[in-house]
Amino acid sequence: MDQKPQTQKRTLMPPKSQNNDMNKIPLKTDFQALTATDSPHDSQADDHKIRLHVEGMDCGACGLKIEKALGSLNHVRDVKVSLAAKSVHVSYEGPPQGEEAIRILKRLGFTATRQETAQTQQETIEQTPSLPFWRQRSGLLLLATGGALLLSQFLGILSDVAGHIALWGALAIGFVPIAWRAVIAARYGTVFSIQMLMTLAAIAAVTIGAEEEAAMVLFLFLIGELLEEIAAGKARAGIHSLSTLMPQTAFREVVTASSQEKTTEQIATSQLVVGDILHIRPGDRIPADGVVLTGIGSVDDSPLTGESLPKAKAPGDPVHAGTINCESLLRIEMTAEAHNTMMARIVRLVEDAREQKAPTARFIDRFAHFYTPCIVLFALAVAIIPPLMAGENWSEWVYRAATLLLIGCPCALILSTPTAIAAGLAVGTKRGLLMKGGAVIETLARTSLVAFDKTGTLTEGAPKVQTILPLHMEDEDQILALAAALSQAANHPLGRAILLEAQNRSTAHATATNLHVRAGKGVAGDIAGVPYFFGSLTAIASGENFQTLEKTAATLQSAGETLSVLTRDGRPIGLVAFTDRLKPDAAHGIAALHHRNIDCKMLTGDHHIAAESVAKRLNIPAHADLLPEAKMQHIRAAQEHGHVVVKVGDGINDAPALAAADVGIAMGSGTEVALETADAAVLHGRVQDVADMITLSRRTLYIIYQNIVLALGLKLFFLVTTLSGVTGLWPAVLADTGATVLVTLNALRLLRLRL
Repeated sequence: MDQKPQTQKRTLMPPKSQNNDMNKIPLKTDFQALTATDSPHDSQADDHKIRLHVEGMDCGACGLKIEKALGSLNHVRDVKVSLAAKSVHVSYEGPPQGEEAIRILKRLGFTATRQETAQTQQETIEQTPSLPFWRQRSGLLLLATGGALLLSQFLGILSDVAGHIALWGALAIGFVPIAWRAVIAARYGTVFSIQMLMTLAAIAAVTIGAEEEAAMVLFLFLIGELLEEIAAGKARAGIHSLSTLMPQTAFREVVTASSQEKTTEQIATSQLVVGDILHIRPGDRIPADGVVLTGIGSVDDSPLTGESLPKAKAPGDPVHAGTINCESLLRIEMTAEAHNTMMARIVRLVEDAREQKAPTARFIDRFAHFYTPCIVLFALAVAIIPPLMAGENWSEWVYRAATLLLIGCPCALILSTPTAIAAGLAVGTKRGLLMKGGAVIETLARTSLVAFDKTGTLTEGAPKVQTILPLHMEDEDQILALAAALSQAANHPLGRAILLEAQNRSTAHATATNLHVRAGKGVAGDIAGVPYFFGSLTAIASGENFQTLEKTAATLQSAGETLSVLTRDGRPIGLVAFTDRLKPDAAHGIAALHHRNIDCKMLTGDHHIAAESVAKRLNIPAHADLLPEAKMQHIRAAQEHGHVVVKVGDGINDAPALAAADVGIAMGSGTEVALETADAAVLHGRVQDVADMITLSRRTLYIIYQNIVLALGLKLFFLVTTLSGVTGLWPAVLADTGATVLVTLNALRLLRLRL
């Protein structure tokens, strides 16, 4: 059954199997990081991994170069590069060889430092100073090359020889670092790097006497690298915005040794430990996960979940780091270390998700592996065949071949997918929509059917009092007061619903004595010396009094409501109808999915009457009384009919169906969300979030396709104009640089997307 007691903690479901069909998403249990509380280095596998913070990675070609260089080492098992996080994770077969990896990255032109934990990785990102470009190596090289070019022009006015010498100086300043990086990249497996293409093009230009143009092309290439670095920096600034939500200081409660009075001290957040008592002033961000000890107010959870309205908090309620205290002073006890807060776990989840390449990105990487060598061979053919076969001018065709080498740079193409995926993940995370990498995004974009659980997914997951029906002289408040008096003895969802309704109506309940629970039936007791019973209709089904209730009960039950009866001296005096109410946004969320041409249906273990009542209000078909295996069979059947199926659920009984679906989405909120079993999760559990997640995925895939068309279109255009002799080296390098910057900026448009 779908019905779950309100106080039951949602059980985390087992990770999916990796051995699914070929068309399934490759899965990984990274969502466990969000619910784990132990150290990042508790597992033996982590002992064979290192995390490096790498400066200088600004395009997809950089990532491929690093993957090839480190992946070629015999003892390295796996290399994962995250351009957005400026991190490289290296897995070894045995003990890590971190110094060797750092040395190789340095030779490739990068700056790498080893980070022991995800926490120090994040601290390095936050503490790395953002230097102006003229103080960075790339900026200094650009200024030196540009200055030498200007000097050559000035000296050329005075003396041709002096101008020519200065020109060769400019060539050397720009050429030597680029050529050296090309050689080192070739040494570690990347023969056809952008630096190698640039080196060959410069050599070809010098060979035919176009030294000035070669120097200008090198200068433009350096400008392009700087622009790529700036664009990548903008991408990281948007993507890392979550990490800026954590306050740097906190007010910790201390007890003075002399007077034993409680005071507060302001200390760095990094110095806090579990058990510290913190004072959170109105308007302050909460610095750590904790539990409210004293104070009543509201907290803005939007930085964590995207929820638009603040949530009321009282003693005993959990609060999370990065959220904002809105109203009154809260005194909280810290319950998690800084690197294990919910916010930190989400940041780590997103970082890990960025490392999982999307199918399109994997295809483009394979394509680029063959594409670049083909460009080099094609350029060689252009340089040789027309002069040899048709007697054309050697200089002209060598010049065109050099231009083709620049046009053939795959940077923009390689970067077209990961930048969009990173931006899409960032947008989703800010709104409480967590997706496990690019594969999930691409599959969600192709969704044609969404299968929902009922209880806790489409409904609120806890019974609420719907109708109170007095049968004799008593009114609703009297029935509620008597039922509440009896319900104090029962730890049952319906009893809690009665007490909550009495509290909401400010109904003072009577005092009951001799309370005792009748297992499976209800609770009995005496009120003012008179015996009362509150419980199931079946408990009095054998009595003649039950006959008078049949018609009324049948009407209420046909609407999917659960009934309890209140009796006095064995005589029914009132009925209470309970219902698991629809979530406020359920109808709107289902309508939004229908508007996107996505079919919806309900798969539930609940009774068919309750299921059909909910399904009718949502205008979707319902399949009820299903065991977990039956839910999975429904998913498989839909897939066999060509559907890309998303399963949305929040309970252990949804695990088989979540595993069978093309994408499983866990519904929930806060720390209770069942993350580890699913490919995606919505933190504040709204049905509308499922539609928003699919919309975001479709928009992200659309941006990816735009980037691919943009990158290939520009290359094709300049290929034609180069072969026809219309464009030369300068437009070619500008086109390559421009395409790389354009695909990055196009991906960043996702950061402004409103769902």
